[in-house]
Amino acid sequence: MCGIAGWVDFTADLRQEAAVVREMTATMTLRGPDAGDVWIAPHAALGHRRLAIIDLEGGAQPMVAEEGGRVQAALTYAGEVYNFRELREELVLKGHRFRTRSDTEVVLRSYLEWGESFVDRLNGMFAFAIWDARSEELLLVRDRVGIKPLYYQLLPGGGVLFGSEPKAILAHPRASRTVDADGLRELFGGVKAPGAGVISGMPELAPGHVLRVSRDGHRLRRYWRLEAHEHTDDLPTTIRTVRELLEDIVTRQIVSDVPLCTMLSGGLDSSTLTALAALAKQQDGSGKVRSFDVDFVGYLDNFEPDLTHPTADSPYVRQVVDHVGADHRHILLGNAEMIDAPTRRAVVHALDWPVLIAGPGSMDISLYLLFRAIRGQSTVALTGESADELFGGYPWFHHPEYGQPGTLPWSLAHNLGMPALFGPVTTRVDVRGYQAEQYRQAAAAVPRMPGESGRARQFRESTYFFLTRFMRTLLDRKDRLSMAVGLEVRVPFCDHRLQDYVFNAPFEFKTFDGQWKSLLRAAAKDLLPEAVLNRPKTGYPISNDAAYDRYVQERFAKLVAGGDSAVLPLLNPTIVEDVRRDATAAAGLTRIEIDMALHLDEWISAYGLDLAV
Repeated sequence: MCGIAGWVDFTADLRQEAAVVREMTATMTLRGPDAGDVWIAPHAALGHRRLAIIDLEGGAQPMVAEEGGRVQAALTYAGEVYNFRELREELVLKGHRFRTRSDTEVVLRSYLEWGESFVDRLNGMFAFAIWDARSEELLLVRDRVGIKPLYYQLLPGGGVLFGSEPKAILAHPRASRTVDADGLRELFGGVKAPGAGVISGMPELAPGHVLRVSRDGHRLRRYWRLEAHEHTDDLPTTIRTVRELLEDIVTRQIVSDVPLCTMLSGGLDSSTLTALAALAKQQDGSGKVRSFDVDFVGYLDNFEPDLTHPTADSPYVRQVVDHVGADHRHILLGNAEMIDAPTRRAVVHALDWPVLIAGPGSMDISLYLLFRAIRGQSTVALTGESADELFGGYPWFHHPEYGQPGTLPWSLAHNLGMPALFGPVTTRVDVRGYQAEQYRQAAAAVPRMPGESGRARQFRESTYFFLTRFMRTLLDRKDRLSMAVGLEVRVPFCDHRLQDYVFNAPFEFKTFDGQWKSLLRAAAKDLLPEAVLNRPKTGYPISNDAAYDRYVQERFAKLVAGGDSAVLPLLNPTIVEDVRRDATAAAGLTRIEIDMALHLDEWISAYGLDLAV
């Protein structure tokens, strides 16, 4: 896993701009702490920072393919291609010779052999740029479901800037630094519009897309999407196929030349992956699976069940660890770590703008601390992201009344945490209207089967919304916070083969036992203790330490007291004045609102952004 950056410009000689390219690349150092370099041609410059996972000695980048002493193509690549061994064998039969054992060289050689259509052959998570020196064209590619990020900015007169994160582009003197009304709608809307960005003129490359940039302009092409098709397997065959797919996926994704682990919460999703990884490692003789979980000081002692946290993780984690024989580590976080100023700044810079779904701030910080602790002992981690979206684990799937007609299911709940502090600005830029429009666009894109109606139609629609919108926000958060400490997180449930298969399984299969996530539970039935199989959906643990709330309230009061904070134009002036008169008035705001304000203030100031609102 790595960080990439680059610049293509047909109006300039980039060989004179090495310093700028190196500065863009340096912003990705945390994503790639092991090595870094740039490759520069007259009109193309590629930068790379490497986190070495496969072929530690031979996988250096940017990687160049030559023939007869002439450069054919150059690649800067972030991600993992899990079927690279099969592709390599096929390419060897076609006459390709390899210098390394890396999947990077397989990606480069695949492009030379099959051209742009080679992306259809890749199984993995990736974002990369290929400069074709023969035609002087740049190819930007992103994986099918958007696991790895990639942003770009088209340049007037031809050309493009790109990077794994916006900060790489912002290091260029021609980068846009404006956040306008469209950006604020995307920031506050929580709808993850495909291809949208928060900074004006700096969109992300949408999942499953290829962007080709040449002297003639640019062309955007979609190479993959979820499709609706007839599911002909019966229920037992479907359960068996889900299990076989998961076994194959996990077996592929535990391949690593560095220490690997799983993130184990004691829920169905992460427990299934941990059990499958333990089984695969037992079969190949590579020892026990290593696992990690997280908790807060005093959390279990003060635990009170609620709608999103009906059970605590620890008892279920212990059952799974004992059942599969995992080598487990328990990460315990305290409030002192959560309020540490350098840590909080590191989180802001890792995420760039706040990720609002499921609440920013304390959750982001605890995830960052968890990833940092894991990175001390492992370089790769498997996580259960996307199982809820794929198998129907959220209440919105089963209780449509939780949502609001004409909106994406989670968007109403998403806004409930911030109505006071950000109400005026969200009203001014019409966030609710934006959410409604994004719902219309998402609903129009849902692939459907002829004659599908009722609960089956609603369940397919919800699944599509969560897989193509909600899930991508969670993937962004996990990618940024893990890569900020040099940890590669792999997400087996995002394998496109599994997503396509389960998406098209009949509704009655997905709830055949009267519970949620029926197919996954059935596929894992022989792997896990009964209590874990039937555990109710429980969210990621959140600190219940009141000292955290007091700390952020005090910080917010100091922020607005100065009168020159960067975030002030986005805040409700009435509340700001109330807090200025009486700092204790901040206690009337939610944790989400305050953390959001603190994050935005740091981001706008540190990045030198202009608010055009």
